[in-house]
Amino acid sequence: MSDKKLYSLPELPYAYNALEPFISETQLKIHHDKHHAAYVNGANAVLEKLEKARQAGTDMDMKATLKELSFQAGGHVLHGLFWRNLAPAAKAGKEPGGALADALKKEFGSFERFKKEFSAAAASTEGSGWAALAWCGMTGRPLIMQIEKHNVNVYPMFRILMVLDVWEHAYYLDYKNERPKFVEAFWNIVDWDEVNRRLEAIIK
Repeated sequence: MSDKKLYSLPELPYAYNALEPFISETQLKIHHDKHHAAYVNGANAVLEKLEKARQAGTDMDMKATLKELSFQAGGHVLHGLFWRNLAPAAKAGKEPGGALADALKKEFGSFERFKKEFSAAAASTEGSGWAALAWCGMTGRPLIMQIEKHNVNVYPMFRILMVLDVWEHAYYLDYKNERPKFVEAFWNIVDWDEVNRRLEAIIK
Protein backbone atom coordinates (compact mmCIF):
# COMPACT_ATOMS: atom_id res chain seq x y z
CA MET A 1 0.00 0.00 0.00
CA SER A 2 1.22 3.49 -0.83
CA ASP A 3 1.80 5.95 2.00
CA LYS A 4 0.87 8.89 -0.23
CA LYS A 5 -1.89 11.11 1.12
CA LEU A 6 -5.39 10.94 -0.31
CA TYR A 7 -8.30 13.36 -0.17
CA SER A 8 -10.74 13.34 2.75
CA LEU A 9 -14.24 14.71 3.26
CA PRO A 10 -14.14 17.78 5.53
CA GLU A 11 -16.66 18.23 8.28
CA LEU A 12 -19.10 21.10 7.88
CA PRO A 13 -18.25 24.18 9.97
CA TYR A 14 -21.85 24.30 11.27
CA ALA A 15 -24.71 21.93 12.06
CA TYR A 16 -26.77 20.38 9.26
CA ASN A 17 -29.79 22.50 10.22
CA ALA A 18 -27.84 25.73 10.67
CA LEU A 19 -28.65 27.13 7.22
CA GLU A 20 -32.41 26.72 7.47
CA PRO A 21 -34.77 27.95 6.12
CA PHE A 22 -32.59 28.76 3.12
CA ILE A 23 -31.07 25.26 2.84
CA SER A 24 -32.86 22.46 4.65
CA GLU A 25 -31.16 19.92 6.88
CA THR A 26 -32.12 17.10 4.52
CA GLN A 27 -30.80 18.95 1.47
CA LEU A 28 -27.53 19.84 3.16
CA LYS A 29 -26.95 16.36 4.55
CA ILE A 30 -27.45 14.70 1.16
CA HIS A 31 -25.32 17.30 -0.59
CA HIS A 32 -22.40 16.95 1.84
CA ASP A 33 -22.55 13.30 2.87
CA LYS A 34 -23.44 11.84 -0.53
CA HIS A 35 -22.48 14.18 -3.37
CA HIS A 36 -19.34 15.78 -1.94
CA ALA A 37 -18.23 12.42 -0.58
CA ALA A 38 -18.64 10.93 -4.06
CA TYR A 39 -16.14 13.43 -5.49
CA VAL A 40 -13.66 12.66 -2.72
CA ASN A 41 -14.00 8.94 -3.36
CA GLY A 42 -13.82 9.47 -7.10
CA ALA A 43 -10.62 11.52 -6.90
CA ASN A 44 -9.00 8.97 -4.59
CA ALA A 45 -9.96 6.15 -6.94
CA VAL A 46 -8.19 7.89 -9.81
CA LEU A 47 -5.08 8.48 -7.68
CA GLU A 48 -5.02 4.83 -6.66
CA LYS A 49 -5.50 3.77 -10.29
CA LEU A 50 -2.51 5.91 -11.28
CA GLU A 51 -0.43 4.48 -8.45
CA LYS A 52 -1.18 0.88 -9.43
CA ALA A 53 -0.35 1.55 -13.08
CA ARG A 54 2.96 3.15 -12.11
CA GLN A 55 3.90 0.26 -9.84
CA ALA A 56 2.98 -2.28 -12.51
CA GLY A 57 4.57 -0.31 -15.32
CA THR A 58 1.39 -0.48 -17.39
CA ASP A 59 0.12 2.14 -19.81
CA MET A 60 -3.03 4.20 -19.26
CA ASP A 61 -5.32 6.42 -21.28
CA MET A 62 -3.84 9.58 -19.77
CA LYS A 63 -6.25 11.94 -21.49
CA ALA A 64 -9.30 10.20 -20.02
CA THR A 65 -7.65 9.60 -16.65
CA LEU A 66 -6.55 13.17 -16.13
CA LYS A 67 -9.92 14.51 -17.28
CA GLU A 68 -11.58 12.30 -14.67
CA LEU A 69 -9.16 13.47 -11.98
CA SER A 70 -9.80 17.09 -12.89
CA PHE A 71 -13.55 16.54 -12.60
CA GLN A 72 -13.46 14.69 -9.28
CA ALA A 73 -10.77 16.80 -7.61
CA GLY A 74 -12.42 19.98 -8.89
CA GLY A 75 -15.70 18.90 -7.33
CA HIS A 76 -13.97 18.26 -4.02
CA VAL A 77 -12.13 21.60 -3.97
CA LEU A 78 -15.14 23.69 -5.01
CA HIS A 79 -17.41 22.04 -2.45
CA GLY A 80 -14.82 22.70 0.24
CA LEU A 81 -14.82 26.38 -0.68
CA PHE A 82 -18.61 26.44 -0.86
CA TRP A 83 -19.21 25.10 2.66
CA ARG A 84 -16.81 27.64 4.13
CA ASN A 85 -18.30 30.66 2.36
CA LEU A 86 -21.70 29.88 3.90
CA ALA A 87 -22.81 30.64 7.44
CA PRO A 88 -26.02 30.72 9.47
CA ALA A 89 -28.18 33.73 8.61
CA ALA A 90 -27.53 35.36 11.99
CA LYS A 91 -23.85 35.65 11.03
CA ALA A 92 -24.23 36.09 7.30
CA GLY A 93 -26.36 37.78 4.68
CA LYS A 94 -25.01 41.28 5.24
CA GLU A 95 -23.00 43.31 2.79
CA PRO A 96 -19.25 42.71 2.81
CA GLY A 97 -16.78 45.02 4.47
CA GLY A 98 -13.06 45.63 4.38
CA ALA A 99 -10.95 45.14 1.29
CA LEU A 100 -13.66 43.08 -0.36
CA ALA A 101 -16.22 45.86 -0.16
CA ASP A 102 -13.70 48.31 -1.63
CA ALA A 103 -12.77 45.95 -4.46
CA LEU A 104 -16.39 45.21 -5.38
CA LYS A 105 -17.34 48.87 -5.38
CA LYS A 106 -14.35 49.78 -7.53
CA GLU A 107 -15.03 47.02 -10.07
CA PHE A 108 -18.83 46.93 -10.20
CA GLY A 109 -19.79 50.40 -9.00
CA SER A 110 -21.85 49.07 -6.10
CA PHE A 111 -22.54 45.91 -4.14
CA GLU A 112 -26.02 45.73 -5.66
CA ARG A 113 -24.56 45.72 -9.18
CA PHE A 114 -22.16 42.92 -8.22
CA LYS A 115 -25.00 40.94 -6.66
CA LYS A 116 -27.08 41.36 -9.83
CA GLU A 117 -24.27 40.21 -12.12
CA PHE A 118 -23.31 37.27 -9.90
CA SER A 119 -26.94 36.14 -9.62
CA ALA A 120 -27.34 36.31 -13.39
CA ALA A 121 -24.15 34.29 -13.85
CA ALA A 122 -25.38 31.65 -11.40
CA ALA A 123 -28.86 31.43 -12.90
CA SER A 124 -27.57 31.15 -16.47
CA THR A 125 -24.70 28.69 -15.92
CA GLU A 126 -25.15 26.09 -18.63
CA GLY A 127 -26.20 22.70 -17.32
CA SER A 128 -24.59 21.71 -14.03
CA GLY A 129 -21.95 24.01 -12.63
CA TRP A 130 -21.00 26.91 -10.44
CA ALA A 131 -20.81 30.67 -10.27
CA ALA A 132 -17.63 32.02 -8.73
CA LEU A 133 -16.12 35.30 -7.67
CA ALA A 134 -12.42 35.17 -8.44
CA TRP A 135 -9.43 37.47 -8.11
CA CYS A 136 -7.16 38.25 -11.06
CA GLY A 137 -3.70 38.88 -9.67
CA MET A 138 -2.46 40.30 -12.99
CA THR A 139 -4.97 43.15 -13.02
CA GLY A 140 -5.86 43.32 -9.32
CA ARG A 141 -9.56 42.98 -10.13
CA PRO A 142 -12.40 40.76 -8.86
CA LEU A 143 -14.07 38.96 -11.75
CA ILE A 144 -17.06 36.64 -12.02
CA MET A 145 -16.76 33.31 -13.79
CA GLN A 146 -19.11 30.48 -14.65
CA ILE A 147 -17.75 26.99 -14.12
CA GLU A 148 -19.41 24.23 -16.11
CA LYS A 149 -19.35 20.94 -14.22
CA HIS A 150 -16.26 21.40 -12.00
CA ASN A 151 -13.53 22.03 -14.48
CA VAL A 152 -14.68 23.89 -17.61
CA ASN A 153 -14.46 27.64 -18.28
CA VAL A 154 -12.10 28.22 -15.35
CA TYR A 155 -9.75 31.19 -15.58
CA PRO A 156 -6.34 29.58 -14.96
CA MET A 157 -4.49 30.82 -11.86
CA PHE A 158 -7.36 33.05 -10.71
CA ARG A 159 -7.84 32.70 -6.96
CA ILE A 160 -11.43 31.88 -6.07
CA LEU A 161 -12.99 34.04 -3.34
CA MET A 162 -16.57 32.74 -3.28
CA VAL A 163 -18.57 30.03 -5.03
CA LEU A 164 -22.19 29.06 -5.45
CA ASP A 165 -23.06 25.50 -6.39
CA VAL A 166 -25.88 25.47 -8.96
CA TRP A 167 -25.88 21.77 -9.72
CA GLU A 168 -29.42 20.50 -9.21
CA HIS A 169 -28.23 18.32 -6.33
CA ALA A 170 -27.51 21.54 -4.40
CA TYR A 171 -31.10 22.79 -4.39
CA TYR A 172 -33.64 20.44 -5.96
CA LEU A 173 -35.18 19.11 -2.75
CA ASP A 174 -35.83 22.65 -1.52
CA TYR A 175 -36.45 24.60 -4.71
CA LYS A 176 -37.27 21.95 -7.34
CA ASN A 177 -36.32 23.37 -10.77
CA GLU A 178 -36.42 27.02 -9.68
CA ARG A 179 -32.72 27.77 -9.61
CA PRO A 180 -33.19 31.59 -9.41
CA LYS A 181 -35.01 31.19 -6.07
CA PHE A 182 -32.07 29.22 -4.69
CA VAL A 183 -29.67 31.88 -5.96
CA GLU A 184 -31.69 34.57 -4.21
CA ALA A 185 -31.73 32.56 -0.97
CA PHE A 186 -27.95 32.19 -1.16
CA TRP A 187 -27.44 35.88 -0.39
CA ASN A 188 -28.90 35.34 3.08
CA ILE A 189 -26.18 32.88 4.10
CA VAL A 190 -22.95 34.25 2.62
CA ASP A 191 -20.15 34.47 5.16
CA TRP A 192 -18.69 37.77 4.00
CA ASP A 193 -16.03 37.69 6.70
CA GLU A 194 -14.67 34.48 5.21
CA VAL A 195 -14.78 35.83 1.65
CA ASN A 196 -13.03 39.01 2.76
CA ARG A 197 -10.40 36.95 4.62
CA ARG A 198 -9.64 35.06 1.42
CA LEU A 199 -9.09 38.30 -0.45
CA GLU A 200 -6.94 39.85 2.26
CA ALA A 201 -4.77 36.71 2.32
CA ILE A 202 -4.05 37.31 -1.39
CA ILE A 203 -3.43 41.06 -1.43
CA LYS A 204 -1.60 41.50 1.88
